[in-house]
Amino acid sequence: MTEETNNPIELATELTTAWLSNQNTRATPEDVPVFLKSMYDAVLGLTAAPAEPIEEVAPDFAPAVTARKSLASPDFIVSMIDGKHYKTLTRHLTTNGLTPAEYRQRYGLKTDYPMTAPTYSEARRAMAKKIGLGRKPGQKMTPKVVEAAPKSAPKPAAKRGRPAKIVEPVG
Repeated sequence: MTEETNNPIELATELTTAWLSNQNTRATPEDVPVFLKSMYDAVLGLTAAPAEPIEEVAPDFAPAVTARKSLASPDFIVSMIDGKHYKTLTRHLTTNGLTPAEYRQRYGLKTDYPMTAPTYSEARRAMAKKIGLGRKPGQKMTPKVVEAAPKSAPKPAAKRGRPAKIVEPVG
């Protein structure tokens, strides 16, 4: 087809000719008019303008609970999708095909709306600090100075390689 045509009869004829010229097509003479008619109907259906433009209506997502009630307990967050309790919403949101930003936008929440319950966050933070996450490699626990010598007083001499200040690990 070298030039475009808008005539459905010509398009259907060209499609039928192409189908018949395929060496793998095994068609009897009785099949040709049936195939030509089906091609014509298909081309006519594709070229016909739709009667009315289809308007997409954005679905209205009603929250299961209010934003205030979803954060009422420090032990869990209530999902606005299904009203169930979760310690963290991230996995729940991904199973429902949402990102935290889309979830916040869908229900009109502020950008700082939490995705994790406060007590769960604190427990994870404490556990991470206990096992030493966040420290540089080879760094021990941060020393805390218990008693410091006054600036005006001379520093006492260290005996047998011991430090002059008494330090105590933090943590």
